Amino acid sequence: MPSKRYKKALEVVDAKKAYALKDAVGVLAKFPKAKFNETIDLAFRLGVDPKQSDQMVRGTVPLPHGSGKLVRVLVFARGQAADAARAAGAEHVGFEDMIAKCNTGWNDFDVAVATPEAMVEVRKLGKVLGPRGLMPNPKTGTVTEDTAKAVKEVKAGRVEFKVDKAANVHVIVGKASFKPEQIEENARAVIEAVAKARPTSVKGTYINSCTLSATMSPPVRVDIREFTTN
Repeated sequence: MPSKRYKKALEVVDAKKAYALKDAVGVLAKFPKAKFNETIDLAFRLGVDPKQSDQMVRGTVPLPHGSGKLVRVLVFARGQAADAARAAGAEHVGFEDMIAKCNTGWNDFDVAVATPEAMVEVRKLGKVLGPRGLMPNPKTGTVTEDTAKAVKEVKAGRVEFKVDKAANVHVIVGKASFKPEQIEENARAVIEAVAKARPTSVKGTYINSCTLSATMSPPVRVDIREFTTN
């Protein structure tokens, strides 16, 4: 049963209309506010077949204004790379000890980074980290010798996007406390990144729909024609 706040929000938005991004953010700002700082999310429905390896959509994008989320980072590294990660602000740094800890089911972190050397052993955590989307990956910049750079970028607001089994992509673009222009600029960066990540094997329409919403709000459809011709 929808709450009173949700019903009031439905009165503000035209569910049949696709709004220009700036207008969509404006509609979102008019929704009744929750008692907590809601997360703002972009959701895409893509015209891809995730079962096909050549139609996988994945990447990272730096948000101009950050995500507003405290990102806890685990770094698998030894020696100088470990020291650099600690200095950059990583919450958890180690190698054998951290691998053993993860094997017990511990997952008190949001992003995992590893050096190429550490990945030889970290790969064995595939069944543990993989299902939760926490496995370090060279394509997302989380397998690197420069652990300090990776930690700083992740904490500054670099977010990852990946298509799920149902061909959907969800990406955080900020918090309800952000100014409308900050949400707009973050959302624009994400839409452009997802549009640019179109696999060459995809024919026809690539982005079927895009919606902007807060944790407790109805979705606002975004007109993405300015970002893509297909």
